[in-house]
Amino acid sequence: MTKITLQLMNDTSVLAEACADDKTYLAYQSQYALGNYYRVRIRNAPAYVWVQLDASLAPSLIYMNQPTWDFKIPFNTQREWPYPDGAFLGKRHYAWVRLANEDELTVSRNLALNTYDQHEETTAYPHISANAETRNETVFYAKNAIDGVIANEKHGSYPFQSWGIAGRADAELMLDFGRPVDLNQLILILRADYPHDSYWTDATVTFSNGNVQQLSLAKTANPQAFDLSAKHITWLKLTHLVKAPDSSSFPALTQLEAWGKEAFL
Repeated sequence: MTKITLQLMNDTSVLAEACADDKTYLAYQSQYALGNYYRVRIRNAPAYVWVQLDASLAPSLIYMNQPTWDFKIPFNTQREWPYPDGAFLGKRHYAWVRLANEDELTVSRNLALNTYDQHEETTAYPHISANAETRNETVFYAKNAIDGVIANEKHGSYPFQSWGIAGRADAELMLDFGRPVDLNQLILILRADYPHDSYWTDATVTFSNGNVQQLSLAKTANPQAFDLSAKHITWLKLTHLVKAPDSSSFPALTQLEAWGKEAFL
C-alpha cells in the first residue's frame, strides 16, 4: 500500500486535507477563492493515479513523476470558458484520488487523455503544449486537444473548445507522456465549423526516438485514424501543418488521441 494525500491549498496554507492508503477524498463546503489549488502527494513516486477534482469533469488516469502535483482551481476571467457551466463553482465540492491498479495499466487506451492537464508546466502527464494559441484565450489552449471532448461543429466555449493556432504557419503541438509508451494508432479530430474553419491537408509527426511519419488529412468532421509503430517513445510533436488553399484562416484541432500501452508491459 502507498499513502496518498489530497489537500486543498491557499498559498502555503492548508484549507482541507485527507490522507489514506491508496485512495482518499475531500468534501469541501465553501466557495473556492482565487489562488486556491489542489495538491496531491504520494509517498512513492513515480506513480499512476486516478484523479477527479470536480464533479463536472471526467476522471483521468495520470502519471506523476514527482511526489507532489498541484492543480490550480480555474476561474472564468475571459468571455469564453472551456469547462461546463458550474464547474468549480458553488459551495459543495467533492474531489478524490486513488492509485491505479495493475489491470488498469495493462489495457490499450488513449494515452493522451488528461481532463486535468494545465497550461503551465506540470509534474503530471500526459501534458500538451504549443508554440501558438489564439489570442492566449483558454478556449484555444493546447490542453483542450486532450480533454476528451470531441464536439467539433462549432468553436468557442464548452463543449467546442479547441487548439487554435493564431494563424501561425509554423504552429507546433507537443505531447509529452512523461515516461516511455508504445503507440499503435493516432487519431486526429479537426475542428469542423465549416465554412468558418479551414483544415490541414498534411501534417508531420515526429517521435522522441527520431522516427517521422507523414499524415494526409481530409476536410471532414469525422475522426481520422493513422496506424503507428512507435515503440518506447516519451513524446511526439505535430509539425508542418499545411493549410488547405481555401478562403478561411482558421484551421484548428479539437482532439488528439494516442492509442497504445505502457512500455513496461
